[in-house]
Amino acid sequence: MSKILIIEDDLSIGEMMSIYLYEDGYEVKRAENGRQGEDLFRDFQPDMIILDLMLPDMDGIQLCTTIRQTSTIPILMVTARNEVSDRVRGLQTGADDYLCKPFSMRELSARIQALFRRSSSYPPQVAPPSDTLDPLGIHLDLEKRCLYVNGKSIETTFSEFEIMKLFWQNQGRVYSREELLNRVRGFDSQVTERAIDVHIANLRKKIEDDPKEPKHVKTVWGVGYKFLLG
Repeated sequence: MSKILIIEDDLSIGEMMSIYLYEDGYEVKRAENGRQGEDLFRDFQPDMIILDLMLPDMDGIQLCTTIRQTSTIPILMVTARNEVSDRVRGLQTGADDYLCKPFSMRELSARIQALFRRSSSYPPQVAPPSDTLDPLGIHLDLEKRCLYVNGKSIETTFSEFEIMKLFWQNQGRVYSREELLNRVRGFDSQVTERAIDVHIANLRKKIEDDPKEPKHVKTVWGVGYKFLLG
């Protein structure tokens, strides 16, 4: 049974989500503010977090940043604010998906299933042998879900790792933003393609010597992105 932590200060919305997800077969705990959410995150050890952007004691962005310091579990951010700038901020901070209020419980369930599905739905493929490692030491351990650069483990969000995994298994192939979005989040997602640009920018900061002149995650102008070693 997967565990979901809901951090939502609106009692009616929080209760509705809790009941619906419990009936969907999840183990659910709910926090009504950021501090309580931090405590439950440590004690409950959830498999996914549903995080409200606007909390009474702290900004959801702030809490997302704190969680990302120690965890890469999927984070679904929900909010009544639907400006593009808010979505971009959430994704840059480490959120994996974004759902605007009001939303249906069916859509919430679909988003959750899509995020969980991404970690297990791809057919098994063989990663490149160790002698094909980039001279800088970029390596992806698919079994442990770890990204290494020069032997050092690099923290990634759920979506960043899924994009990197797709690149790693299909080096040199060009992917459009739409293809990356569909492969990472599922066809039920309504998040804009701008989200992919944010994840790509974050990956470049983590693996490139110079993110402004990337050698590995290359832009194919007018099409999308591709990944190269060496």
